[in-house]
Amino acid sequence: MKERIREYVLGMGVDGVGFASADDYQSPRSPRIETIFPEVKSIVVMAYKELSSCNSDNMQIAMNGRLDLMEFSRSCNYRLARFLEKEFNAMAMTVPISYPLDMSQKTMGSVGDVSLRHAAVAAGLGVLGRHNLVIHPQFGTRVLFSAVLSDQSLSSDPLVMNELCIQCNICVDSCPVGALDEEGKTDILKCIRKTQPYGIGSHIQFWNRFVDLSPEEKKKLFKDDHYWRLYQSAFIGLQYFCFNCEKTCPVGK
Repeated sequence: MKERIREYVLGMGVDGVGFASADDYQSPRSPRIETIFPEVKSIVVMAYKELSSCNSDNMQIAMNGRLDLMEFSRSCNYRLARFLEKEFNAMAMTVPISYPLDMSQKTMGSVGDVSLRHAAVAAGLGVLGRHNLVIHPQFGTRVLFSAVLSDQSLSSDPLVMNELCIQCNICVDSCPVGALDEEGKTDILKCIRKTQPYGIGSHIQFWNRFVDLSPEEKKKLFKDDHYWRLYQSAFIGLQYFCFNCEKTCPVGK
């Protein structure tokens, strides 16, 4: 069964696939997986090599490459879930690369309902590096993951036992806000303020400022570049304006 699924996934153009028993998946911050899918027994994790777009200093081009990958991954998620349901009479639920996710004061929009990093490690697709991202044996840090949860019993693939991170600290030194200074932890708030400058925080600040302005000042505010960028982000979702920890990592280049 695993080999049929693996063949199907790779046939879609996905770069890699791994399997994890639900019992082997552990995430310190995400909710227990059984609260999402009580019958879950396994996780099929798909790996996608990041496009070279992430190298660009033009954040529109860099983010567009990410959006392209996310769109492709959504179709792969849907097709795999349909395959499992049709071929194996399985129940299947898809987990996206990013949003939608729990946007709340508790999570600050930074906790996935399923941690794809920990699922990927449990599925034998890599190990966590100094930057707290997954390092894939072939693609290094430039890799993203999506997953499909299933009620079918599938054993976990062997874990990656090699220490792939070379502890060069380039990711730490290249972080413009010091979000990786404490080993084993990413300061999410520092990271989000830099990587998502037009996220919910900026929206709140903008409208709080807006309500107290005069009509003329409001007109000027609508002509400001900052508002135009907020407007765009409201349509396309999360926008990342920093890929440093990913693109500077030498592993896998």
